[in-house]
Amino acid sequence: MLVYPEINPIAIDLGILQVRWYGISFVAGILLAWWLLLRRVNSSRQTWTSEQVADLIFYATVGIILGGRLGSVLFYNLPYYLQQPVAVLKIWQGGMSFHGGLLGVMVAVWLFGRKTNKSFFSISDFIVPVVPVGLGSGRIGNFINGELWGSPSDLPWAMVFPDPRAGAISRHPSQLYEAFLEGLVLFIVLWWFSSRPRPAMAVTGLFLLGYGGFRCAIEFVRVPDAHIGYLADDWLTTGQLLSLPMIIIGFVMLFIAYRNSSTV
Repeated sequence: MLVYPEINPIAIDLGILQVRWYGISFVAGILLAWWLLLRRVNSSRQTWTSEQVADLIFYATVGIILGGRLGSVLFYNLPYYLQQPVAVLKIWQGGMSFHGGLLGVMVAVWLFGRKTNKSFFSISDFIVPVVPVGLGSGRIGNFINGELWGSPSDLPWAMVFPDPRAGAISRHPSQLYEAFLEGLVLFIVLWWFSSRPRPAMAVTGLFLLGYGGFRCAIEFVRVPDAHIGYLADDWLTTGQLLSLPMIIIGFVMLFIAYRNSSTV
């Protein structure tokens, strides 16, 4: 069993202002994704300018924040937020839904496409290879917060998390599993796959398939929110329910993309 590195979730405490590691990890993920997109633009024949990349990052960031928070409220804890509406604004304390953020980014991509006359999939195929960077950094933030822990385990790398609700038992560090698979592994796969011309929609389809598959797998060792629990037979979680359509849609998009064989 490994010892959980108890890191103060508050990185900087200025009294009236507290800067949390969760927020730092979010900003770091956005900045790294921005830098990677600029690097790709400067090293390839992309029809993008640095100004367009900056605008796209702004649109996507707004979509992530609004969609992610709204998704967390609607998908995971609506009764609580109806009783504590002010808590909706406290995003620095955590509580962001990936699936809500995904919907928010889709709206942002559509709006950006209308502004720049770029097609939806030319934009999504361009940006999704760096999405795992933000996902990975966000999961590191979850780990520092000591939240979203896994099920009991006696594996050598299992940890006892400090939250009393987790109990004094060793558990899977599921946040690190997600940071590795949804972050690092998915980034490597998508960055390599998108480094060559691919049919329109293919990169986006692979992202949906990859994330959905990794998320569904990790949910088997990640404890669902206590107020929701398992949805069926002690195994189906809300995360799996929301991710299964991503797998199906990803397969369909890849099939259509290569059947049409029209590259971006």
